[in-house]
Formats: sequence, structure tokens, C-alpha cells
Amino acid sequence: MKEIPAWAGKARVVMLGRPGCHLCEDAWSVIGRVADELGVDRAEESLEAVSEADREEYWDKIPVTFVDGRRHDFWRVSEERLRSALKG
Repeated sequence: MKEIPAWAGKARVVMLGRPGCHLCEDAWSVIGRVADELGVDRAEESLEAVSEADREEYWDKIPVTFVDGRRHDFWRVSEERLRSALKG
């Protein structure tokens, strides 16, 4: 099993994305709405700021969402799945 990147634990919900990515903007909007409603912290990490190994692992999956340090979703964020993960 791949080790969880340290940056993935910066907040309860972390999104790995890149500037100018429209899917990232959409995902961040959903994450923001859910996180604010549930009172959980969130953080955004840039693909450009992570290690080469993490860039290779995730570049074709962004945006990638992590919940409690574990990969949760990629490409799109399901509001229902995110709520469920945060409540569980």
C-alpha cells in the first residue's frame, strides 16, 4: 500500500489540484460548501508543490480529494459521498 503523503493530512479535507483546472474549481466549490456546513477544516495543495513521486502518482487524477489523510475521490467530488465520509 502506498504511503500517505504528509501534505494530505494538512486538514480534514485536502484537495490536490493545479492552477487553471476547471475540475479543480468545481471540486473546491463542493468541498467548501460541505466543509463549511459541517464545520470541518479544508486545505488546497498544488500539484506543483508536491514531490515528483506524488506528481507522477496524481497528475492524471486531479483534482484528488483526501479525507482524514486518505484518498477519497478524484476527477470530481460527489457531495453525497463527501458528506458521508465526513459524518462517518
